[in-house]
Amino acid sequence: MKKYRVTVNGTPYEIELEALTGAAPAPAAAPAAAPAPAAVPAGGEQVTSPMPGTILDVKVSQGASVKKGDVLMILEAMKMENEIMCPCDGKVASINAAKGAAVESGTLLCVIQ
Repeated sequence: MKKYRVTVNGTPYEIELEALTGAAPAPAAAPAAAPAPAAVPAGGEQVTSPMPGTILDVKVSQGASVKKGDVLMILEAMKMENEIMCPCDGKVASINAAKGAAVESGTLLCVIQ
């Protein structure tokens, strides 16, 4: 088997391909479990998704200084692009959603300290 890394809509996946030589195909393997969410730093301001949608862009990186009103992410919901704004001044302690990720209402997007 050969391992490959494929990126679909900004989300990387690891896949394994097996070359068949006329033998019966092996049963399909169960999909890999989703990666565990990053730990949430204690005492930070949590920024959550206001509605279900897809993260189109992440405008900040971990450790970046941000001010109240800065755009943190772009969330597409119902064919509209919504800017997720920073609620306070601080530093980006963690980013919990990647570009291309589907999120539900209330999903933790990032933490500001």
